[in-house]
Amino acid sequence: MDLITIHIDDIEYKVEPGQTIMQAADKLGYKIPRLCYHPKLSIEGACRVCIVQVEGARNFSASCATPVRDGMKIYTNTPEVRRARRDIVELILDNHPQDCHTCERDGICELQRLSSSVGIQKRHFEGERKEYNEDYSSISVVRNPNKCILCGRCVRMCSEIQEVTNLGLANRGFKTVVMPAFDMPMSESVCAACGQCVNICPTAAFLENNSCQDVFELLGDKTKVKTVNVAPSVRASIGEAFGLEPGTDMEGQIFAALRKLGFDYVFDTNFAADLTIMEEASELVHRIKNGGTLPMLTSCSSGWMKFVEQFYPELLDHLSTCKSPMSMAGAVIKSYFAESLGLKNEDIVNVGIMPCTAKKFEASRPELDVDGIKSTDEVLTTRELAWMIKSAGINFVDIEPEKPDNPLSAYSGAGVIFGATGGVMEAAIRTAHYMITGEELGEVNVEAVRGMKGIKKGSVMVGDMEVRVAAAHGLGNAEKLLKEAKEHPDRYHFIEIMACPGGCIGGGGQPYPLTNSIPLDEECLAKRASALYSSDDSNDIRVSHDNPDIKKLYEQYLGEPLGEISHKYLHTHYKPKEPKGVIPTELPSKC
Repeated sequence: MDLITIHIDDIEYKVEPGQTIMQAADKLGYKIPRLCYHPKLSIEGACRVCIVQVEGARNFSASCATPVRDGMKIYTNTPEVRRARRDIVELILDNHPQDCHTCERDGICELQRLSSSVGIQKRHFEGERKEYNEDYSSISVVRNPNKCILCGRCVRMCSEIQEVTNLGLANRGFKTVVMPAFDMPMSESVCAACGQCVNICPTAAFLENNSCQDVFELLGDKTKVKTVNVAPSVRASIGEAFGLEPGTDMEGQIFAALRKLGFDYVFDTNFAADLTIMEEASELVHRIKNGGTLPMLTSCSSGWMKFVEQFYPELLDHLSTCKSPMSMAGAVIKSYFAESLGLKNEDIVNVGIMPCTAKKFEASRPELDVDGIKSTDEVLTTRELAWMIKSAGINFVDIEPEKPDNPLSAYSGAGVIFGATGGVMEAAIRTAHYMITGEELGEVNVEAVRGMKGIKKGSVMVGDMEVRVAAAHGLGNAEKLLKEAKEHPDRYHFIEIMACPGGCIGGGGQPYPLTNSIPLDEECLAKRASALYSSDDSNDIRVSHDNPDIKKLYEQYLGEPLGEISHKYLHTHYKPKEPKGVIPTELPSKC
C-alpha cells in the first residue's frame, strides 16, 4: 500500500490512507480528546470534543469522522482549538448535575477526566438544566437521563453490537433524551438486562441497580448463616478496580476479603460450573442418542435467556434446561448444604458475586426458587464488590490469600473457563466425549471455540461421530448464528451463546477502566480470558467429571445427572416473554 504524507503540528508523517485523523493521530502518539467515539461503534460525531484545525478548512474538523488525505496539515493543540474544546466541554457541563462527589462514577468518569484534561477549573455558563425522573424500575439497570450527555454510545451499543435496539434518541434540541421506545420503564421494555449500556456510558446515565447496602444489611443479621459464591471471571477482573493489570488473578484475595466482610461460608461458583457441565453434557448426549431437539442451546447467560424468551420463543425447546452455575450453586446451598448443617433453607442467605447485571434479573425468577425460597438472595457485580471492599477499609491488594470453604468449592479447569466465550462449550465437549466413548478427549483444549471472533465454528470427533459446534458472544452475533441455525437446522449439534462481548469477562458488571483506556477494549478482554485459561492449564483436574467433590455430591445427594433429584434442583423451564408496556398502534397526532 502506498503511504501518504500528512503533517501534524508541523511534523511530517507517512501514514496509510483510509484512516481518520483520530486513528492516524493515535498511532503516532497524539491523544486527541474524545467522548462519543468508540472504535467498536459507528461514527457519531456528536460531541465535537475531538475537533482539530485542518489547514484550508473553513471550520474545525471532527477528527473521528474526517479521513486523512495526502498533504493534509493538521493542528491538534493550537490556542484556538484548545479554547473551542474547552467551551464545548463547558457547555456539556452546564447541562449536567453538579454532584460529582456523591456520584457513583466519581473518579472513574470520562467526563470528569475530560474536564480536567481540557483545563476547566470553574463553570462559566449557567442556565436552565434538563430535569427528568430517574428510572429504577429494572432490577438490573438504572437509567438517569439527567446525567446523560447525549454521546449516543449506549444507543449504538444496544442497536449495533447487541441488536436489541431498546434505546433511542427522542425529541430535539434541549429536550433530546435517550430512552426506551415510547418512554417505557426499563422493566417493561425489551431490555435484555445485559448492562452493556452501563459499560459503555462515559458518565452515570446508566448504572447497575446497586445492592451494596442491602448486602451490608444482610451481613449484619446475626440470625442468618451468610454464604457467598464467586463467578469464574470475577477473579480475573476485580484487580482492575484497585489499579492492577487486567487478567491479574485475585482468587485468594477475593475469598479473604469476603470473610473479612462477614460471610460465614465462602464458595467458588467454579464448583457449580462443573456441576452444570455434568448436567448439560448429559443432556446433550441424551438428545444426540435419543433424537432430541437439536441443536441444543446453552442456558447459562442470563441476558441471553431474556433475549431468547422475548425475540426467539420458537427456539425455547432448543434451550438446555440446566440452570446457570449461580442458580445451581444457590440450589445446592439451600438444600444439600443447609441439610448438612441441620438448617432450613430459609435460615441461609446466599449472595452471588457476578460479572453481570442480568444475574440480578435471574435471581428474581420464581422458577429458580428452591422449595419456595429464593436460591440467590442478592447479586453483587464485580464493581459493587470492589466498592464494598474499599468501603470496609480492606487492603485488598496486599491481603493474604485464602482458600474457599468445602465441600462446594473444588473445581476443575473446565469449570474456570466458563468465564470466557466458548468456555461452556469447551467444558461440555470434554465431558460429553467421555460420556459417549468412555475415554478422555485426546486434546482437551478446543481451540476452534476460543478467541474473540464474534462467531466461532468447529467440530470434534466423538468416537466415529462428528459433533458440530458453534459459539457466539454479543447478542448481535447471536442473532446471526440463530438465523443460520434456523435456516440449516441440521448444521449444528450444540451452540453456545453469551450475551456479552467476550462472554462473562466482558459482563455488564465488570470494572470501569481506571485510565484513558476504552471500555470493552479487546486487549483487556483477552488478558482476562488468558488468566482463566492459565488456571485451566495449571489445574491437576481438567474435566468436570473427575472433580471428586462433584462425584461425592451425586453419591450422597443428587443420585445421577438428569435424575429425579438433580432435575428438581438443577433444572428449570423457560417460556415466552413479552414487554409489559403497551406499544401504541398509532403514533400520537403531535410528535
